[in-house]
Amino acid sequence: MRPRKTVAACAVVAALFAAGCADRGGASAREEGAGAGPATAAPVSADFGDLKNVCGTGDPTGSPAQGVTAKEIRVGVMSDVGFTKNSEFGDAAKVFTAWCNDLGGINGRKLVAEVRDTKFLEVRQRVLEACADDFALVGGSAAMDGLGTKDRLSCLLPEFPSQSAQHVNEGSDLQFTVQPGGPSYFRYAGFYDWLVTEAYPQSANAVGIIAGDSPVTKVSVDQRAEFFQSRGTPMSYTELYPAAGVSNWTPYAQTIKNKGVKGLIWMGDFRSLAKLEQELTNIDYKLDWIDANSNAYGRPFLDLAGAAVLNFQNNLADISGTHPLENASTNAATQQVVDLYARYAPNTQPTWPAVKAFSAWLLFAKSAASCGDDLTRKCVADAARTETAWTGGGLQAPMDVSVQDAPSQCMNIEKATSGGWTPAPEFTPTQGAYRCGIASYKLTGDYGKPGTLADVGKSLNDLK
Repeated sequence: MRPRKTVAACAVVAALFAAGCADRGGASAREEGAGAGPATAAPVSADFGDLKNVCGTGDPTGSPAQGVTAKEIRVGVMSDVGFTKNSEFGDAAKVFTAWCNDLGGINGRKLVAEVRDTKFLEVRQRVLEACADDFALVGGSAAMDGLGTKDRLSCLLPEFPSQSAQHVNEGSDLQFTVQPGGPSYFRYAGFYDWLVTEAYPQSANAVGIIAGDSPVTKVSVDQRAEFFQSRGTPMSYTELYPAAGVSNWTPYAQTIKNKGVKGLIWMGDFRSLAKLEQELTNIDYKLDWIDANSNAYGRPFLDLAGAAVLNFQNNLADISGTHPLENASTNAATQQVVDLYARYAPNTQPTWPAVKAFSAWLLFAKSAASCGDDLTRKCVADAARTETAWTGGGLQAPMDVSVQDAPSQCMNIEKATSGGWTPAPEFTPTQGAYRCGIASYKLTGDYGKPGTLADVGKSLNDLK
């Protein structure tokens, strides 16, 4: 058996880097019924948001690439399902492929999505399986994704992830991500600059951080510490909590109060955050702000924290230029995701990771469709690189897929309330739901580098 400490440390890492990167039960999307929409339902549109004819019929022939036949396209979906028991990425694969296949697939080829269950630490094994069978990896993520980067590059397997976690995989070659911000830049510079410069300037010299104690989290803690140090306002409080769990959060709450922390960055499981905030509220200590991080953006955190805490503490989260789910009715593309879930997965609610996964699926589908009958990895990669203002049909703020390493351009901030998540009232958008042209920061520390084809003795000339 794996020691309890190791299991708990994995839980912390999974919460930090891959919230919801999983699918219930570990079944493949095909096993769950992907591609089989309601027999009597009304026809669905082939358009998604402002993307036209995403999927459709055709009369393909031949097998131009691994995983591609005259009838189907096999893709893998990376997921930590065996460990987390969450469902976001498997659900997104089920809904997207069912919708697309009802329309005829990609130029007549049906999509077959296989969830690759990493069980948290078996990333390399799942990548090797994908190398043997899949045309590409689409719409997934794994907390320890860096474990499979070299193998993915060695077999020239393109990846369209919902999000990347480890530095060696983030921005690596043959990766076409819908996640804004590149590995050389601190992704949350705009958010923290807004917090301590515009929204709560009185907190600038009293920012603290508390994180789960795991070697993997060290990179993220160090990056945040570097950012604030560069501003001349080093962290006033840094604390690690045991990955095995905390039975009593009162001492942590009291230390935060004694040190006069005004802004708190939380890096860990939102269940533990809810407990910490309950203790802070019990001792009547209110911070100016708490970065609950995007892991908390959902109903479960609200239910755990409770109305008393949510009405007292100021929980905020940067959802990185993705249109808020709670305001789906004001954005056609987001509402379309909600409607497709109601049609193809009526017992499942879309989540923030699922919306990002949908954007990744759309990027893959549009790129693959442009290749016509001759669907090859080189063609789909070349097509993806032409997307210089990708929005996923309107799901997110524009980003340039062709640039692997660039600062985040847009952000939007959510606030947790007893009535639900809502755009932060202090935040003023400049472009729809987003603020763009935000502050950026280029990292100077050594946090590793993205994997390249050259690392495995290959180049783009080897891609066929």
